[in-house]
Amino acid sequence: MEYRRAKVAGGTYFFTVVTDKRQKILCLPKNVSLLRDAFGYVMQKHPFIIDAVVILPDHLHCIWTLPENDQDFSTRWRLIKSYFSRKCETISPENISLSRKNKKQRAIWQYRFWEHLIRDEIDFQNHVEYIHYNPVKHGLVTAPKDWEYSSFHRAVRQGMYEMMWGAGEEIIFDDDIG
Repeated sequence: MEYRRAKVAGGTYFFTVVTDKRQKILCLPKNVSLLRDAFGYVMQKHPFIIDAVVILPDHLHCIWTLPENDQDFSTRWRLIKSYFSRKCETISPENISLSRKNKKQRAIWQYRFWEHLIRDEIDFQNHVEYIHYNPVKHGLVTAPKDWEYSSFHRAVRQGMYEMMWGAGEEIIFDDDIG
């Protein structure tokens, strides 16, 4: 089966990447560090900008902007996931399905990822807010400022948000966001 993906050179994309069977492994401190290393390693050879990101226990969301002559986000995700998988010590071999064993794969990531081509500035802002509010949506914290693994604090330093944005309020997003 071939998946249709919107590929635009220099495009800005929203992604959701999920762990296999929604295992809650990503927010372990050593895995957050490993994920940062994986991103850094791939960005050296295949540059892109991370506009926003949040790492949750069983999935992550991010927005990337690719270089103007490049549309290949799939290779970047393959490299990030494989780097992380090769070095991750969290998943034990007995939790791996026969199918994955036969393919010599680790049971860390779902096979694919969700991608959405950002259409305009409003779409971009909606997805950035979705990313930063996601830990609250999942009941992990009561305010985005309280979630450590997010670009929210960088956005506050850049003047995009007040520190208390999203605290004490429920933000509802349209169905086509996130």
